[in-house]
This record gives sequence, structure tokens and C-alpha cells, in this order.
Amino acid sequence: MVRYWGVMKQLFRNISVALVVCTTWGALQAWQADQTGSASFTIFLRGQRIGSEEIVVTRPEGGWLISATGRTGAPLNFGFEKFLARYGPDWQTQSLEVSGQMRGQALVLNTDFKAGTATSDVVQAGQQARLTHHVSTDTIALPNNFYGAYEALALRLNAAVAGTTIPIYVAPQAEVQATVIKVTPRTMETPASRFELRQFDVAFQNPNGPLQVEIWVDTRGRLARLAIPVAALTVIRDDLTGVMSRLDSFTHPGDENVFIPANGFSLAATITTPEGIAKPPVVVLVSGSGPQDRDETLFGIPVLGQVAGRLADAGFFVVRYDKRGVGQSGGRIESTSIEAYADDLRDVVDWLRKRKDIDRDRIALVGHSEGGAVALLLGSQMRGQVRAIGLMAAAGQTGRDLTLWQQRRALDKLEEPEALKQEKIALQMKVMDAVTSGAGWEFVPPELRRQSDTAWFRSWLLFDPASAVRRTNQPILILQGALDTQVPPEQADVLEKLSSARSGRSATTRKIVVPGVNHLLVPALTGEVQEYASLSVKTVSREVTDALISWLKEVLPARR
Repeated sequence: MVRYWGVMKQLFRNISVALVVCTTWGALQAWQADQTGSASFTIFLRGQRIGSEEIVVTRPEGGWLISATGRTGAPLNFGFEKFLARYGPDWQTQSLEVSGQMRGQALVLNTDFKAGTATSDVVQAGQQARLTHHVSTDTIALPNNFYGAYEALALRLNAAVAGTTIPIYVAPQAEVQATVIKVTPRTMETPASRFELRQFDVAFQNPNGPLQVEIWVDTRGRLARLAIPVAALTVIRDDLTGVMSRLDSFTHPGDENVFIPANGFSLAATITTPEGIAKPPVVVLVSGSGPQDRDETLFGIPVLGQVAGRLADAGFFVVRYDKRGVGQSGGRIESTSIEAYADDLRDVVDWLRKRKDIDRDRIALVGHSEGGAVALLLGSQMRGQVRAIGLMAAAGQTGRDLTLWQQRRALDKLEEPEALKQEKIALQMKVMDAVTSGAGWEFVPPELRRQSDTAWFRSWLLFDPASAVRRTNQPILILQGALDTQVPPEQADVLEKLSSARSGRSATTRKIVVPGVNHLLVPALTGEVQEYASLSVKTVSREVTDALISWLKEVLPARR
């Protein structure tokens, strides 16, 4: 998925990131597993590691105790040496003690819970205040940016079901209500272990509108993963974050897991073999931006996993793989770029062309979003080995142009003075100029430099689809959702014009815009990013895959 690089900081500020859930339940006594012990968590923002937290759950006489320490870098710049949350034997919240620093200023919060009242003494930036709120007797408190309290949430959710109503005290602000929308079994694998988990999708009724949060719980009732998709924030337990862990989010009867040799490491992949076809044509699926695994699971939708299954059912041999440094693939994510991802894709194609069970002369590359840029780049370099290129929701302009368009569109939705919007656009342009030229960083705040001064962002800003398209001679499919608000349909028009300008009998172009479909290739109402988490349909549109399959059968015809 193309990144909201200049916009996410504003989105992040507008979202109540720290939310804790509790629910009424009476099954704790039936639990047999020991829920005490320590755990380490890593905090990611837009796929980049920004912090960590150490959490310990103990069971002293008369109740439970959660303690934690942690530190988070830009844009939060937050650290704390004390987090203590005390609970009664049935997890009734009793007290909360917090001390730390936010952007260099001291923060102290002490909250007592008695008889349905939460009384908080707060010291922040030298200012003192006492706040009192009426709360539910079974509420759980969570101060902003402290994730240790989610351990209490996980233990409570372990007995929750869809439809459960939840009281939440966002200390020291107010209590809000939330609802468990659904519970989904999940599996994650490492070389040593297989983790059976449950994903709880919870909708929080914030004053500024509902917000969906994913809380993953293991079989002991302990927190495994927390995600706020619209903020691109993820908190993952460290035994699940290694490069050799993989979310088993989608499987197909013809799936087989393999490792493909790359430049100094291996790419972990799944090949899906069609039934009853000798030497079938091949489709390599290329995922979008960010740390995507082979299924490209976005907001609970295994986009490429679903596409792979349908392609295999239609008679194609399909390859999908974890990006370098993600899932079970080796390599380092910090050194990635469009060019590096194209090198990895080349290794996949070279590996395929050595196999004897596929038709090496009928290989197509199909990329989604940023994956379209990767497919285009490699396709232009391997004209004799790659027969066709499919672009799903791919950009037709440079990354710089698209990033500016995304920011302007997001700013248009904010009720801010026009002068302030222009300041933000000007800052975004300074950032991009510094990233691409290496000069001018003195005009950019240090925290923005830490976020944006990466090889990937530079390659994205500089990548020009026009140059890559001109060097291709293969058939190109441009497949676009009409409701895509990240890579709008106008980008498909640009790609069509570029592709149609090529010469050569095989350099054909087909553009298909599917009505009612968003950037994730699923049916939607508005196509807005804020809608993703609440989509009722979590399935890639059949119109999308039917169009892709029809085109592939034309450009990769069976041998006579």
C-alpha cells in the first residue's frame, strides 16, 4: 500500500492512540494457564521500529500487578521509568502510578479507583491538576502511550465474545464505550514454535468518531500484538517479531512453502500449484509498500493470498513471497529500495526458470501498489524472460508527485487555516528535496529527518514509471479500483497513455477500472483509508480477479 508519508504524522496526532479495553466476565476462575511472567514488546510506526517496552505481570497476595518500563522515539519522544497498575483478584482496577518524560517534560499520573470514581493527580510540564470522573466499577485504565495496561485488556478479552460492550477509562481524560466486533483465530509460525492466537477487533466510540483496534491474545490470555491500523501503529511481542516469524493468514490446498536463494539471504515464499496441468504458466505476485508478508495482509484482508488462490484455481502456478527482512525472509529492511526489491524479484524469476515443472517461457509479474513499480522495473530489465506485466492500483507518476497529491488531499479534509496547510506542504517539499539531494536538512525538524531519510523513501520519490514503461515491450494490464483514494484512477489514465505510446506488436495495453472497489481491491462505500478497518466485506472483488485471469489467459496462451 502506498505510504501516507507526509500525512501520517497529522493522522497520528488526531487519533487517541492509547486505549484500553475491559469487559464484564466471570470465567477467570476457570483458566488453568499461568498468566504471570515478563514479556518484551517492540513498537512500530509505519513499519519502522520506534520504541520498546518491558512488561511484567505478577500476582501478589490479594490481586494482580502490571509493571512496565519503556521508551519511544520520534514522533512521540516519550520514556518512562515507572508504570504500576494494581488490580483486585477479579481484575477490578484499584490504582495507577505513572512517571516519565514526554518531549523532555516531566509527566506524573496517580489515579485511585474507589466506589465508581477515578481521582487523578497529574503533574505535566510543571503544572499540577486534580481530575475526578465517574467510571464503571469494572473499567480498566490506560494512560496515553503506555502499552503495559493492554495486558489487563488481553486477560479480560480472553473470555469475551463478539457483541460484548466494554467500558474504557482513558486516564485521566474520560470513560468511553467500546464493542468487540468479532473474534478471529490466527496462527503465527517461527522455526521453533507455532502460536495459536485470537484477534479481537474492537470498535471504540471516541468523541470524534469510532476507531478500530486489533488486540491479539495467546492461549494463556497474554497480549501478543496490538494494532491501530489507521495510525499505522503496531506493538508486537518480541518472540513474534523476528524475521523468521510468519502470520499464517491464508492457505490454499495447493500451497507449498519454499525458500528461494537471493543475494546473501533467502526469500521465504509460497508456491501454489494448479491441479492436473503439466508445465503451467507462472504468475509472480509482488506486494505493496511497507513490511509486507507473502499474503499482503492489510486490515485483516490477505490481498495477495486471496488473489493467489483464485489464480491457481484458474490454472496458473503462483508465487508469493515475504519481502526481505519480513516474515521468514532474510535480509535487512533498513537497506531496502525500489531497486533492491527489483533485485529480489529477479532472484525469484531466475529460480523459477530453473524449474522443470513450469513453463519458463510463460512468466508474468503482477504487482499491487508499490509492487507495480517493482514489477515494471524488473520487467523492463528482463524483456526476454518476463512475458507480461500486471499493474494493480499502481502509480503512473513519480513517487514525489503522488506523495504531494496524497498530502494535499488529506489536508483538504482538515478544518485548518489555508496558511497552515500551505506551511505543511512547504515543509513536505523541503523534506523531499533533502531526501533526494542530500542537502537542506538544516531546514527540516530532526524528528522528520529520522523518519524520512531512508534509502526506500529516496528511491520511491525518484522512481519514474514513464522511464520504466518506455523500456518494456511486454503486454501491460492496468487494473484499478474506481474508489481508490490512495492511488486515484487518474493514475491509471497516465499509465495507459504511457503504455499506449510504445511501439511493437507485443507491447499491447489494457486498462480496466472496476466500479465500487478501493485500493485494497475490495468492495467499499467511499474508498477512504479511514473506512478500511470497518469494511464489512473482507474479500478481494471477483471482478478484479476475473479481469486479471482473463487477461493472463490471453497473454500467456497454452502451447499447441
